[in-house]
Amino acid sequence: MSTATPEPSEQNHMMRRTTKHRPRRSLTHWLIGRPLPTADAGHETVGKAIGLAIFASDALSSNAYATQEILVILAIAGTGAFGYVFPIALAIVVLLTIVTISYEQIIHSYPNGGGAYVVAKDNLGETASLMAAAALLTDYILTVAVSISSGVAQIVSAIPALYDVRVYMAVALIFLVMLINLRGVRESGLAFAIPNYFFILMMFATLGFGLFRYLSGSLGTVVDPPEMEITQTLAVVTPFLILHAFSSGTAALTGIEAISNGITAFKEPRSKNAGITLIWMGFILASLFTAISFITTQIEAVPSEQETVISQLARTIFDGRGVLYGMLIASTALILVLAANTAFAGFPRLGALAAQDGFLPRQLTYRGSRLVYSYGIFALAILAAALVFVFQASVTRLIPLYAIGVFLSFTLAQIGMSRRWWRTGHMKPGEEIIENGSALHYEPNWRVKMGMNAFGALCTGVVMLVFSVTKFHDGAWLVLIVTPLMMWLFKIINGHYRDIARRLSLDNYTEPAPHITRHRVIMPVSGVHQGTLEALRYARMLSHDVTAVHVSIDQDETERLQKKWATWGDGVRLFILDSPYRLFVEPLLGYVDEILALRQPNEIITIVVPQFVAGSALEMALHMNTADLLRKELLSTPGIVITDVPYQVSDKKENE
Repeated sequence: MSTATPEPSEQNHMMRRTTKHRPRRSLTHWLIGRPLPTADAGHETVGKAIGLAIFASDALSSNAYATQEILVILAIAGTGAFGYVFPIALAIVVLLTIVTISYEQIIHSYPNGGGAYVVAKDNLGETASLMAAAALLTDYILTVAVSISSGVAQIVSAIPALYDVRVYMAVALIFLVMLINLRGVRESGLAFAIPNYFFILMMFATLGFGLFRYLSGSLGTVVDPPEMEITQTLAVVTPFLILHAFSSGTAALTGIEAISNGITAFKEPRSKNAGITLIWMGFILASLFTAISFITTQIEAVPSEQETVISQLARTIFDGRGVLYGMLIASTALILVLAANTAFAGFPRLGALAAQDGFLPRQLTYRGSRLVYSYGIFALAILAAALVFVFQASVTRLIPLYAIGVFLSFTLAQIGMSRRWWRTGHMKPGEEIIENGSALHYEPNWRVKMGMNAFGALCTGVVMLVFSVTKFHDGAWLVLIVTPLMMWLFKIINGHYRDIARRLSLDNYTEPAPHITRHRVIMPVSGVHQGTLEALRYARMLSHDVTAVHVSIDQDETERLQKKWATWGDGVRLFILDSPYRLFVEPLLGYVDEILALRQPNEIITIVVPQFVAGSALEMALHMNTADLLRKELLSTPGIVITDVPYQVSDKKENE
């Protein structure tokens, strides 16, 4: 028999209409809002001001502890070493500037988002991209756990009676932030905008007043400073100690990459708006961090578990614990909790990109009723809550796991951009290469840009190594193990999807002759592959009157299906139901009801349902399993016969 690909048939009939079905009202409508049609996706984007509130909370919240982390390390050499705080802060600001410029270049070079993952995939290969994905996804989970636990710690410090319920408070706050994010990008941005801008305003006002008092000679030093807790001492300040303090202070950079992962959340022109927002964030972060570090040195603040550096700074500037002091501390505690929102904005988008490439379950690409990646948001909340339970909401135990992943992604992103500039420098003027939505052109200043990114990669790489060494015994070993384990898991998932695609491929496929009987047959179609054609052959054995029905949720996917159906549909008509609210079962049931209403006496209607059968329960969890849901719904509909046509993808020995 011939295995040649059939020519598109002129007898294939295709019809299309938009379903009028809307989701039924439920409790979720009250919790997260009414469902939005796909056409509203363009309206669910945000501008620069709201984008800053969504993506900058993690970076801005790091001001609450970055300077203190430097002091904790320098305290080993005594209070005399605190004079190095400001020079170290300036060095960190230089690194912040380099990283910000690098990610601003990434935003314009890769306008569809993805950050370090996409940069590494295009320029360094699959392994590097999976390393970046594993590092960032791990860091996003830790961001939620650390920021929420830190915010709860601030609350417990004010109300010690809540200590025994701190874990439950943290989990409740995680799911509260989750619910807000499920309401959609625009609504969550509006909800978080006021607290974020309140924190920025209070910090600038406090630091501005502090600088004024310093210049006027009335600032003074901390009254009744808390007692420092030093477990080990050094006689002199060593280069390694400075490097250690520098790496600890670079916690101020966490969250910088979030905007590059979420470019698609911005209004058009997306790259321009995202780039400007990143520059705003970098400027605000650098200004606050520099001022905090400078004033901290002048007032002789000390690191302590009893009182944070921010608290010492505020009560010194405001001469006590008055109203302004309380407003600053409240805004700081709030921004620490809201820092989790940056992860809720970045994790689902990065997860969706990895899922589109087949390295994570396909469900992560699904947009929920509010046009956000609901499965990704749910997954992040559950994983972060599990971490909080395991580590009992202890910031001290969680912090050593933090920041290694983000600096690994920084390093990979800048190495990738260095290679990109090298590639553009070796192109001819006017030449263009398109890859993954990114266009490469000859860049005359490629050496300068490559040098800057290479230097940035060296700095962030050193910071990552120092973090790994100095924090290894405190728990950093866990991240160093989890990252390669996640990469292995990505490859296992990708191997499964590749294997399924290979076994269902239409390449070199031979179609047997159909057998025809009498029935009206309706066959739901989600894709065109070997499993679909097996079900179609069975349907045509039952009747000449076969209608394939496709519920269109994704326009691009529908166009691809139409082209394949024109080739492989063998003249069977295809009816397309456009579903603006991304409902699948309801439009199909409505179509069946219409056919039932027109049914002739003694006419039998058969619904042929293609049923995917995986090799194991674990593999089945990687698929949507919509056939089971559809069959359950159709079983309750009178007047029809339901037939499952399973297609297995397990290995079979072929007869020679």
